[in-house]
Amino acid sequence: MSRFLFVVPPLVGHINPAAAVATELASRGHELAWACADPALVRRLAGESARVFPCAGPVPGTGEGIRPPDIRGPEALKFLWEAFLAPLAEQMAPGVAAAVAEFGPDALVADQQALAGGLVAERLGIPWATSATTSAEFTDVLAGMPKVALWLDELLHGLRAGIGDPSGTADPRFSPHLVLAFSTPELVGPEARQGEQIRWVGPSIAPRPAAPDFPWDWLDPARSLVLVSLGTANTDVGARFLTECVTALRARTDRVQAVIADPGNALDAAPEEQDKDLLILPSIPQLPLLERADAVVSHAGHNTVCEALWHGVPLVVAPIRDDQPVIAGQVTGAGAGIRVRFGRVTAPKLGAAIDAVLHEPDHRAAAGRIRTAFRAAGGSRAAATHLELLATGAPFKETQ
Repeated sequence: MSRFLFVVPPLVGHINPAAAVATELASRGHELAWACADPALVRRLAGESARVFPCAGPVPGTGEGIRPPDIRGPEALKFLWEAFLAPLAEQMAPGVAAAVAEFGPDALVADQQALAGGLVAERLGIPWATSATTSAEFTDVLAGMPKVALWLDELLHGLRAGIGDPSGTADPRFSPHLVLAFSTPELVGPEARQGEQIRWVGPSIAPRPAAPDFPWDWLDPARSLVLVSLGTANTDVGARFLTECVTALRARTDRVQAVIADPGNALDAAPEEQDKDLLILPSIPQLPLLERADAVVSHAGHNTVCEALWHGVPLVVAPIRDDQPVIAGQVTGAGAGIRVRFGRVTAPKLGAAIDAVLHEPDHRAAAGRIRTAFRAAGGSRAAATHLELLATGAPFKETQ
């Protein structure tokens, strides 16, 4: 039996994959604990019995972390690091160190955006793995922006000087011991980053806590089912896009039903407005619905993309910010979907894209190829095996 400490940011899309791996490790008899700035969120996603060490840290979308909705590109990247990721690392570090002292892990699992995990582990000499819940970092997205790359290197160097081992040299986003990449090169593309410590384990998907009741008998098997989701972090900017989705989908109700996730009630949908063609809900049971879906319209969030492709479902992707343009490029590069412009797409263009992924066979065939690769990669079971070997100090070649 080994002890594993998971260090995660307070973000649903980063906790869910780790929770699936933690569940697998627990089933094998290992002890688990978590360190996070939002213990309640961890318990909601990983189970109420989860042992969570609280950490300080900014809460996304509050205070100075409220991002101006119109910033894009390098400005958005700079804001993400300066307003959230760097402060999160600095403020989490004492809590992570306290968790290590009390729990005594054999290995630490640090989310790629919870940099305090890797830096503290490096300073204390604990074996650690990176949990890479987005594949955006596995392509050289800053190759054409050398000034931005230099700025980020200097920021990471400053974080290491403050909370890590100043003599260390490893990029804190990539553990030198083990990197769990929750994707595969079939999606990321031929230029995907490689390294002897990188393990492409595919999506980490496991059953989640029960979702709110869903009217399953509402589904019409005679029509195609389209899911629309912009994730949980984009409620401030989604109203226009979701409205265009409604218009496009209502024009196709003779052959399409749609379920729209609207956690921020951007559409101001009243219960009496729901009908046999369109269902707008604040929360949806995404994984069970994907088993029946024919297409997904998404912001190109990594989790939603991978969950759709895990089920062989092609996508229409409308990236908004952060890593989403990179993930959208991976989807279209693999042939598994069509990209539209989030801020400018109109209902006719959106409808044409939905028609294409529903009816043009190449998109579904590409999604099927990625589904096969994802399922062969091993997911949470493979990740758990790699972590067991790391914790016991087994030769790294044995994980191949």
